[in-house]
Amino acid sequence: MTSKLHLWPGRSPAFAQPLHVGRPNIGSAAAIHRRIDEILQRKWLSNDGVMVQEFERRIAALVGVKHCLAVCNATVGLEIACRAAALSGEVIVPANTFVATAHALQWQGITPVFCDIDPETHNLDPHCVEACITPRTTGIIGVHVWGRPCAAAALEHIAKKHDLTLLFDAAHALGCSHTGKMIGRFGTAEVFSFHATKFVNCGEGGAIVTGDDGFAARVRQMRSFGLGGCDHVVSVGTNGKMSEFAAAVGLTSLESIDEFIQTNQRNYHAYCRVLAEVPGVKVLRYDEAERNNFQYVVLQVDEHESPLTRDQWLQVLHAENVLARRYFYPGVHRMEPYRSHDPTVPSRLPVTEAILKQVLVLPTGTAVESADIELIGGIFSRACAAATKLRALLPATLPLPTVPLGPLEQEAA
Repeated sequence: MTSKLHLWPGRSPAFAQPLHVGRPNIGSAAAIHRRIDEILQRKWLSNDGVMVQEFERRIAALVGVKHCLAVCNATVGLEIACRAAALSGEVIVPANTFVATAHALQWQGITPVFCDIDPETHNLDPHCVEACITPRTTGIIGVHVWGRPCAAAALEHIAKKHDLTLLFDAAHALGCSHTGKMIGRFGTAEVFSFHATKFVNCGEGGAIVTGDDGFAARVRQMRSFGLGGCDHVVSVGTNGKMSEFAAAVGLTSLESIDEFIQTNQRNYHAYCRVLAEVPGVKVLRYDEAERNNFQYVVLQVDEHESPLTRDQWLQVLHAENVLARRYFYPGVHRMEPYRSHDPTVPSRLPVTEAILKQVLVLPTGTAVESADIELIGGIFSRACAAATKLRALLPATLPLPTVPLGPLEQEAA
């Protein structure tokens, strides 16, 4: 798109450097260096070393669960959990999720069956889940999108009624609770992500948590080649182990978890305040009676009330170096191979289709200051004032992939 406007005449973008969604929280670099020195002195770099064992204990204690099995990343964690649960045939999942949720199934020859979501929670709609069950269904994977919990009790009831395994993709939900119970304690097992973009991270990593002794034993064996002891392979497995270095980063990150959450909560409240008067733009709310990590600031744009479409807001923000994201547009069901497998799926997911066209995720975390949020609020205010000209200049929708825009050069107002 040709740059034809700028919200501040004669000036560069509002932010000199790009403001990203998911900029890593680092914690204490000195503590990371100290732990890495310890690892090098021990010369034990992998295979359930001291750091990994400590990381597992701390996650288990935080969640209040009996078993935590650290893995190299959450996608492998989902694959191992699915295999440990002996899933096959069809498994019900949302399409409003990162593609890894479905890929973990498809990679193993299991068919993901995409189910519609609740318009308020953005999570699986239990009524729709029941309608998706067929004789080939063996399980359900709920996703706690944005760290806001699934309707766990309803899903557990459905799973028990139909003799299905219930797992949860809890990639967003470390440190969150539901009905006073920590996420990680629902279903047969839940899988956390410690990717670099998560508020507590290992650089790359994940963990499977469960209260089931037998399930934990199967996972432990599967993540290490199916070994039942030294040189004794007893089943098919893979290499899903977390390294000592990743655990060192994760332990350091965990030491700052309260600080990270406080920063996220501060940013969330600041965004709620500065965007309160923007018509048709709603900040998705967290239930503050529960524990939350506040790691996502999610906007939902009502295009009947907003002066700009969701994609026009995206273009305005990108032009000012605020690299907001359209998670999880266009939906896993519209990506390959799933789009080709069944092109009729979108017609069965009306709520998912609507939500995916409304969501915009803003930068937060320790890389974002209160002054940054004030400035972002100013961008929204100025764009509202210039909405008529902006609508004439900016396409209402953008194709995929989106290329970040350069500065808009002329004033719209």
